[in-house]
Amino acid sequence: MHRLLLIMLAGAIMAGFSYKVDAQENTLPEVKSIEKNFAKNVDDLLQQHYIEKSGFITQETKYSGRDTSAPVYSDSIYIERIRNIQSVIDLSYNQIVRNFIHVYTVERRDKVKIMLGLKEYYFPIFEKIFDQYGLPLELKYLAVIESALNPEAVSRAGATGLWQFMYGTGKLYGLTINSFVDERRDPLKSTYAAAKYLKDLYEIFGEWDLAIAAYNCGPTNVKKAIYRAGGKKNFWDIYYYLPYETRGYFPALVAAMYMMNYHEDHNLYREAIELPHLTDTIHVHQKLHLKQVSQVLNIPLKQLQDLNPQYRKDLLPASKQNTFSLKLPMKNTGRFIQLQDSIYSYKDSVFFREDILKEPQRSRFVHQTPQGKAKIYYEVKSGDNLGYIAEWFNVRASQLRNWNNMRGSMIRTGQKLVVYVPKDKVSYYKKLNSLSFAEKQKRIGEPAEKQTQVKEENDLDKDYIYYKVKYGDTLWDIARKYPGVTEKDLIKLNNLPNERKIKAGQYLKIKEKT
Repeated sequence: MHRLLLIMLAGAIMAGFSYKVDAQENTLPEVKSIEKNFAKNVDDLLQQHYIEKSGFITQETKYSGRDTSAPVYSDSIYIERIRNIQSVIDLSYNQIVRNFIHVYTVERRDKVKIMLGLKEYYFPIFEKIFDQYGLPLELKYLAVIESALNPEAVSRAGATGLWQFMYGTGKLYGLTINSFVDERRDPLKSTYAAAKYLKDLYEIFGEWDLAIAAYNCGPTNVKKAIYRAGGKKNFWDIYYYLPYETRGYFPALVAAMYMMNYHEDHNLYREAIELPHLTDTIHVHQKLHLKQVSQVLNIPLKQLQDLNPQYRKDLLPASKQNTFSLKLPMKNTGRFIQLQDSIYSYKDSVFFREDILKEPQRSRFVHQTPQGKAKIYYEVKSGDNLGYIAEWFNVRASQLRNWNNMRGSMIRTGQKLVVYVPKDKVSYYKKLNSLSFAEKQKRIGEPAEKQTQVKEENDLDKDYIYYKVKYGDTLWDIARKYPGVTEKDLIKLNNLPNERKIKAGQYLKIKEKT
């Protein structure tokens, strides 16, 4: 059943008509701001090395003689078209959805052509896996708004891959993430993880619009929004109680589904992408470098990297006990099997030198200075940790890790960290380098001592079960490990002033021993 919300005449919309949800006013400028941020994100995702320098787009795909205009239709046409999209997800139409359709079909047409080409390769993978899990196949469109179908996409917060998994969530759902391998970039394994995560979220909320919102901002934030909305369980009912960026998430999905189904009505045609549709997978049992395969089989290295984006150093750290998969164009698998001894031995003394294996990761992602920001450096002092530094600079710890190509939270005294700050506050934040710990804490209204007591192992109450917090854990993650335990239980039992105030190494009281 398709709910038609807030359907207004185009003239009224363009005149800046305001509308209300739960008696809270939403004006056109706010909608435009969400739309602008989303459009900028689409640009960021598709302007990375993966698209810009890969040679993906072939010049033969220019559609000569076709209409290149960007038609805009009336609300009634958009409504009818969306109604005709077969979906178990409730697809509402309103001004916000219309604005996102405009982003796709008018403002970012060149980017959409790339995504239309990429979907020919990735959508069959998504559909097969979602079908195995009994999930709606239209969830495949989430990858369009998450990563613009770029498996090497890295957000400013550090979310990675087609499905934009954060480090902790990726590990929770079984993805390997280390110096050599990041399976968040593996199209196959990351999609299996996304299917499991989406299924878990649907079991929590029972509504796909809420599960989709939770995929973006986490189940805790959606639960809070439902509570603040008086228990209402519809995306549009809790809209104003959701984090700002999440408000545009579900409307962007509806717009992406519309765009993918009706792109030709907007004179949008796919760019041919040089990824082979017929591929095969080889299971590798010893160390292998993609350059060995490339040079012996005469396959372009970039094509191998694009087929195997999970290998951070182009190296498969395989052994007899630890097998890794190598995806190849189907036409090359026979030759790989025939020449595998020559491939494994080719320049092995060069590719597997000890100094190269220990070399720090070189990310293919090139960080660009965010719009309106300036890059400065902060020198780590004794007693600092990543959480404190993030609070002092009013950023997230995940952003610091992303900006500095850090996998964990380990920092050392004297290390210089890149931080992006507002251009008009450069001098304010540079002064942090010369302030004492207490002065830095005072800036953010916190005392110098830790607010939350972190128990040492020898201080634990023997009448309780305890959990030692790992890097990337959230209260929701921890509660799921213990049947009957909720996030509220953990907050109350451990006297936590804030659900985000947990740190790696901290012991949390779970429940009394029976």
